[in-house]
Amino acid sequence: MTQTPQPKIESTLRHIPTALLYTIVTVIALGLVYPAIMTGIATLLFPRQANGSLVVVNSKVVGSDIIGQLWTKPQYFHGRPSAAGKNGYDPTSTGGTNLAPTSKKLIDATRDANAALKKANPDATGPIPMDLVTSSASGIDPDISPEAAAYQAPRVAKARGMRLEDVRSLIRARIHPRELGFLGEPHVNVLELNLALDAHEDTK
Repeated sequence: MTQTPQPKIESTLRHIPTALLYTIVTVIALGLVYPAIMTGIATLLFPRQANGSLVVVNSKVVGSDIIGQLWTKPQYFHGRPSAAGKNGYDPTSTGGTNLAPTSKKLIDATRDANAALKKANPDATGPIPMDLVTSSASGIDPDISPEAAAYQAPRVAKARGMRLEDVRSLIRARIHPRELGFLGEPHVNVLELNLALDAHEDTK
């Protein structure tokens, strides 16, 4: 009967305290101390961003610059469709549809979204921008393309009793260009634009 040499077992056991100590130190250093230091530095240098880029109006949090939300009223611009969570726009369950371009479910959903947009925007002209019928990878994209905003402008102007050119002017004033001139695409933050609409109404 073959037996494991005793010295080999003792050598293995000798390494266990070192392995446990290394694990404990690593967890504390990288799992607690490092995140706490980084969070402290971020809060000190970028307090607004570190706390979620929250948007406050009249002492009330109305949303975040970086998290999309559901808009359904005709007097507001609507964001991209969302597949995040059960009812969409859930920041705790971000994600896309993960459907292939040839998926019947995706094709049917896109067709339905097209029909709904045409019905909600009867005065819109031109083709429907792709970002109004497709969800983003995260499902909580807070931005739409300038074309998507322009497509909805006639509906918003009509619902608010505003001149169409005034609505288009608000859109143009809030188009964010590419970062550093070459990263990403020009975009409009939906929350920012809708708050500008409300502010414009308040100044009348």
